[in-house]
Amino acid sequence: MALKMVKGSIDRMFDKNLQDLVRGIRNHKEEEAKYISQCIDEIKQELKQDNIAVKANAVCKLTYLQMLGYDISWAAFNIIEVMSASKFTFKRIGYLAASQCFHEGTDVIMLTTNQIRKDLSSPSQYDTGVALTGLSCFVTSDLARDLANDIMTLMSHTKPYIRKKAVLIMYKVFLKYPESLRPAFPRLKEKLEDPDPGVQSAAVNVICELARRNPKNYLSLAPLFFKLMTSSTNNWVLIKIIKLFGALTPLEPRLGKKLIEPLTNLIHSTSAMSLLYECVNTVIAVLISLSSGMPNHSASIQLCVQKLRILIEDSDQNLKYLGLLAMSKILRTHPKSVQAHKDLVLQCLDDKDESIRLRALDLLYGMVSKKNLMEIVKKLMTHVDKAEGTTYRDELLTKIIDICSQSNYQHITNFEWYISILVELTRLEGTRHGHLIAAQMLDVAIRVKAIRRFAVSQMSVLLDSAHLVASSTQRNGICEVLYAAAWICGEFSEHLQEPHQTLEAMLRPKVTTLPGHIQAVYVQNVVKLYASILQQKEQDSDAEAAQELTQLMVERLPQFVQSADLEVQERASCILQLVKHIQKLQAKDVPVAEEVSALFAGELNPVAPKAQKKVPVPEGLDLDAWINEPPSDSESEDEMPKAIFHDEEQRHAKQQPPKADEEELARRREARKQEQANNPFYIKSSPSPQKRYQDAPGVEHIPVVQIDLSVPLKVPGLPTSEQYVKLEEERRHRQRLEKDRRKKKRKEKKGKPRRHSSLHTESDEDIAPAQQVDIVTEEMPENALPSDEDDKDPNDPYRALDIDLDKPLADSEKLPIQKHRNAETSKSPEKEDVPVIEKKSKKPRKKEKKHKERNRERRKEKERKSEDLDFWLSTTPPPATTPAPSTEEPRVNTVIEEECEEPQRQEQDDDEGEEERDSEKKPSKHKKKKHKKEKEEKPKDKKKSKKKLTANDGVAEPLENGALDEPLPPMSSYSLLAENSYVKMTYDVQGSLQKDSQVTVFIVLENQSSSFLKSMELNVLDSLNTKLARPEGSSVHDGVPVPFHLPPGISNEAQFVFTIQSIIMAQKLKGTLSFIAKNDEGSTHEKLDFKLHFSCTSYLITTPCYSDAFAKLLESGDLSMSSIKVDGINMSFQNLLTKICFHHHFSVVERVDSCASLYSRSIQGHHVCLLVKKGEKSVSVDGKCSDATLLSNLLEEMKATLAKC
Repeated sequence: MALKMVKGSIDRMFDKNLQDLVRGIRNHKEEEAKYISQCIDEIKQELKQDNIAVKANAVCKLTYLQMLGYDISWAAFNIIEVMSASKFTFKRIGYLAASQCFHEGTDVIMLTTNQIRKDLSSPSQYDTGVALTGLSCFVTSDLARDLANDIMTLMSHTKPYIRKKAVLIMYKVFLKYPESLRPAFPRLKEKLEDPDPGVQSAAVNVICELARRNPKNYLSLAPLFFKLMTSSTNNWVLIKIIKLFGALTPLEPRLGKKLIEPLTNLIHSTSAMSLLYECVNTVIAVLISLSSGMPNHSASIQLCVQKLRILIEDSDQNLKYLGLLAMSKILRTHPKSVQAHKDLVLQCLDDKDESIRLRALDLLYGMVSKKNLMEIVKKLMTHVDKAEGTTYRDELLTKIIDICSQSNYQHITNFEWYISILVELTRLEGTRHGHLIAAQMLDVAIRVKAIRRFAVSQMSVLLDSAHLVASSTQRNGICEVLYAAAWICGEFSEHLQEPHQTLEAMLRPKVTTLPGHIQAVYVQNVVKLYASILQQKEQDSDAEAAQELTQLMVERLPQFVQSADLEVQERASCILQLVKHIQKLQAKDVPVAEEVSALFAGELNPVAPKAQKKVPVPEGLDLDAWINEPPSDSESEDEMPKAIFHDEEQRHAKQQPPKADEEELARRREARKQEQANNPFYIKSSPSPQKRYQDAPGVEHIPVVQIDLSVPLKVPGLPTSEQYVKLEEERRHRQRLEKDRRKKKRKEKKGKPRRHSSLHTESDEDIAPAQQVDIVTEEMPENALPSDEDDKDPNDPYRALDIDLDKPLADSEKLPIQKHRNAETSKSPEKEDVPVIEKKSKKPRKKEKKHKERNRERRKEKERKSEDLDFWLSTTPPPATTPAPSTEEPRVNTVIEEECEEPQRQEQDDDEGEEERDSEKKPSKHKKKKHKKEKEEKPKDKKKSKKKLTANDGVAEPLENGALDEPLPPMSSYSLLAENSYVKMTYDVQGSLQKDSQVTVFIVLENQSSSFLKSMELNVLDSLNTKLARPEGSSVHDGVPVPFHLPPGISNEAQFVFTIQSIIMAQKLKGTLSFIAKNDEGSTHEKLDFKLHFSCTSYLITTPCYSDAFAKLLESGDLSMSSIKVDGINMSFQNLLTKICFHHHFSVVERVDSCASLYSRSIQGHHVCLLVKKGEKSVSVDGKCSDATLLSNLLEEMKATLAKC
């Protein structure tokens, strides 16, 4: 055996490791494939050895080869062998290889289930961590189903490293096995309050990612996320939460009113641009949802716009782009707020980055109004002149057209100006958007009847201009405007000044070089123009001119007949025959103008683009039925229907030649050209001027001259758009004078003028357009059906996660648990459920009763959750026995804290109570008697009314349900600190599990005077145990400046951090607030003394606890015990519990009748367990804690609270 081990070690010395493989590949660059093939053969031999170290080395090399693109799926079984190695270094290699090459189609992946489960339960956190990391890369639906319960158990692991990985991988498990979401969600929700910030961040990421696709299912978590948002200092967690709120706000508009204030505070205070951007985005979403419900949102919008202006003015191109992107979102709902920054957006058009220029163009689209349209378009036209590159220039052209044509041309007041803009755009060379210009010309001419005369005059000049026709093939698509020009001149030919000249322009020989569809329009509209001129000549009794016109048509139309386009040929042939027939009638002096004009009488309305799809199917018509009987499968090939035509038979009989590749096609092409060159009877085409110019020698030596493009585009013979800008200003001035004159006449009649009339400013509604736009409705078929909505993607994995998480969990939905033979030794509380159910199955009647009770409790719980959220979102504060502080901030924070904790307490109370009743446990005799009493009393209660049933139910009812008539305890945890005629101070002390030696004091300062308070500074006398955290370089005698000023009647909140050594005793610190009060009479230095009380309760953190963990804690024997009793208590037990939990930071573990178990944890890790029992007019509290002094002080504070009840 020893000899074999030595031999294996010697063999390993000569094996190639990963470094040797990489070095060898670099040394064999010319024969890399051959070398890698040899290496793979060596690796295969290594994998056959028994030594796990050799196999791990081979798999490591295979992992590298897989990165180079080589398939290693053949080694999947060997990878699993390395994964099962006991040594961590080998196991890590196996999981790395599996994460790279395993996928759902891998055959052997089912063999990994037990190995992964073994690693997940390993005592080594690194084995568990590498298993979780690898599983996240190749998890399948089967693996997710089998391992979901194991991973969920790891979410409560003692190590934060494991908890974090388990939480993150649950997201992949949910995607593959959606049924695990509901049973795992309560534990995932717990992790949002995990003491470790990494675990908390992971939970936020998972829930936010789930909620991003199905936000409505996570609306009940809004209070908890609100608490995280107001307490977390991690920017990335805040970004995730704020994004989630942006998705939740449209579903629940009331949520927006809660979010505005904290989001505004974050915008003011944060220096992180990423967080600022997300805050602005969410504020925009909130304000969209509150468009009618929140009147005072203009300040928030102005704040967002100002912050975005800072982003846009930043030198960082990324921030500038994000600023423009967010500004475009504000523009949709608050255009006036953005229009004030028009100059900044126009500056972005000069930016070097094309993406920023395009984003600025998108902004300009929404910023235009009747006032600034001409100015913005003029600026864009100058950019069109200077634009480099056809892509950006085409985008500019598109934006100009979109800006002008939006909402049926509502911003255009002078359509002559717009027509001149379109004509100027025809001078652009190389544009692909000639069809857009043509479409706009047609649309304006059809809709705006008053502009037709001007449009026809402009189009006739375009038809006569040679620049559009010449070299039309090289001008890419600008010749498309001739399509519109020809149609407009033909359709509205009665407005032409010189129709004969336009007709000759449309019949020029160069027209035949245009694309076929444009020639077809030319031919069709030539006839319209011909009919119009012919009618005019016959009215003037000029028969000779009419015959000359007909002769011109007969001479020019044959050039269209010879066109290569079939449509042009057909139209030209028909029209030529018609004109020849007219010519014969003219020779007989027969008037034909009226008959020819009748061919084009009436107007053609546009047809809607989706008209064909909306045609209803007639009754009795089955579109899926066969028109003829389908051919049967038994028919042979001989029975195939014969071809109708003889040529078709021959065509089918011939075999299709094989497709030639590119080289063969190129060879044939060259042979054909050579044959044509040698054939003397073949007519060669002369090369085009453009090609001759390109082939001429010495082209590259021609010097390139810089052309000054600052000269604006101008079409000769046409007015420029700048002239219309001046004309429009004069027209508006005349309109204003006329309007003022009418107002004066009305005022003289009424007598007393209104005060604000002199301050009138011109709005968009005051500017009347020079021409009216006719909205032509597109024709639809009768009984048209509505459009079909696009169905959602059936392959979307997130559709399966659209699950109602508020619905109680049924027994069938519990996760499957893999049990081994030694099931009795397992400590998992979930696995202890099974034997209990078997024992209880002997009494079916009691089980049925219990099942009904559970269902009733679950329904109540679901109603409670919805009412909790409604209560949290309600704007009116709940009634209180004592007046709450007058400042707004503490009231908001208090409601959030109470409502975040209360649903959690009740949910755990019900859920954990059910688990404990179902699970195998050791209850006391006292509890068993109470259970028996409950079961005996409940059948009697069924005979009573429903109100009595709910009142006697053992489940804790939330206060906000209204079932109790007693007043609620005060909802504010802020206490009065000090007060004088100038300022009122209220405070609250809060700790955090993440910092065991620090607490934060929140002090709300309210200015009660008419003076302006500034230069505020807070100083506290430090003790040996408690010290105020001061800025660096400050001495113990220096104060901490308050980071704000207080105008009269304003309140604001400041935070101060104190370091604590021992928390087992309460203490008081003396302090002073100094400030300067400034009013009309002058400034005075003032101060206010106070005593800051740090109670033991302020060091406790509300922490949820499962009933099984609570029981183990009590049985551990490590806790000290103490108790108190308070007499004269008349408050109901429900209100009593609520008051204790709220003021002393406890959570309910379990409640039975008038007895409840409570739990809390201090910032330094002390466990505090309470048993609260209520008698007729007394309350006894039994407590256990890991520190006896802390417990006695806490009970004394609790006694003082209960004495006030």
